[in-house]
Amino acid sequence: MELKYGSTAFFLDLPPERLAGVVTPSPSVTTAPPCDIIEAALDACSHFISSFKAGEKVVIVTSDITRYTGSEIYLPLLVERLNSQGIADDDIEILIALGIHRKQTEHEHLKIVGSLYGRIRVSDHECDDVDALTFIGMTSNGIKVGINSKAVEADRLILTGTIGFHYFAGFSGGRKSILPGIAARKSCMDSHFTVLNPGAGSGKNPLAVTGNLVDNPVHNAMVEGCALANPSFILNTVLAADKRIIAAFGGDWRMAHEAGCRFYREQFTYPVVGKSDLAIASCGGYPKDINLIQAHKSMEYASQSIKDGGVLILLAECRDGFGNGTFFNWFRFKRLEEFEAELRVRYEINGQTAYSLLQKALRFRIILVSQFPSQQVKEMGMIPAQSLEEAMGLAELMLPDDWRCYLVPEAGSVLPVAAL
Repeated sequence: MELKYGSTAFFLDLPPERLAGVVTPSPSVTTAPPCDIIEAALDACSHFISSFKAGEKVVIVTSDITRYTGSEIYLPLLVERLNSQGIADDDIEILIALGIHRKQTEHEHLKIVGSLYGRIRVSDHECDDVDALTFIGMTSNGIKVGINSKAVEADRLILTGTIGFHYFAGFSGGRKSILPGIAARKSCMDSHFTVLNPGAGSGKNPLAVTGNLVDNPVHNAMVEGCALANPSFILNTVLAADKRIIAAFGGDWRMAHEAGCRFYREQFTYPVVGKSDLAIASCGGYPKDINLIQAHKSMEYASQSIKDGGVLILLAECRDGFGNGTFFNWFRFKRLEEFEAELRVRYEINGQTAYSLLQKALRFRIILVSQFPSQQVKEMGMIPAQSLEEAMGLAELMLPDDWRCYLVPEAGSVLPVAAL
């Protein structure tokens, strides 16, 4: 089997008796061209678009390069609809929802907007540019929501992106385009802080988990933030593991997103009958393994298929390193108690991800195949390897004689769940 790694791949041939299963999503097969899928979703938005008027300023929010969404396909089709309604190119701007991520290069802008590059204005959100942020209100639990002023000043605000699992917000897409997508750094941090239970040492909220929206405090904060921004509508895709658009949901920002989440949950879970000693997981290659923060999602999902104390081999090239300059600093804490205490004093989204990674590093034995120096991998509580072959050799020293393995070739796209 081919297991992607960056822009290349490793190959693995396991004896049948070692294989517990191949954890893959099995979404409904569609032969519809991606453009037809998008057009149908835009048809569902037609009563929203029909209210737009010539001369109105429109801001379209879309994801950055770390989250492929099919934007180079759907953005031109969306702009075509706006043009047909009398909205001129000069009155449209595409705003890249960076959250707290780095700015994009011109080449990355080109990849994101496709044929619109050089025709429609494109700008990156900057979460620390206080002069470019506007306070729009406060959530019920006291989060002050500041977002990009361009979105506030626009006559119409459209949110676009893709729906997938998120390890503590439940799902990506929809309301996340606002908070954290185009929010102030403090707003981002405060919304993510809700992942922790109230009270020192009480740990993570058990409802802030992958695939759950019900009473999920992080999701609820994001929904309230999005409501304050009052977007006109959303357009969200669902992608197969090969990045092909297989569905799209458009319309009311809350209802369309919830419909997309239901679809994704049905299509992208994999029932496992008993957990295994070993899982070998690929993030799915670039850009899903562009950095460790993004690769952590695959680590989280794949870990659901292995026993406590089991071994997880994660193939994650991480050509952009950690994904944030402060991420690695958090691993000066080796015990979860002291880590959590510091998070409560000085919360960072990157710290929350680092905390979650350390939780898994202490619960399982994680072998990371990446471009990181060995010492950095060890500092994070993981075991370094330069290749899948080396990782397998290390794993076999830690496994029982009768070990069995789950293969997870697209770990960022599928959630193992206990079979009923």
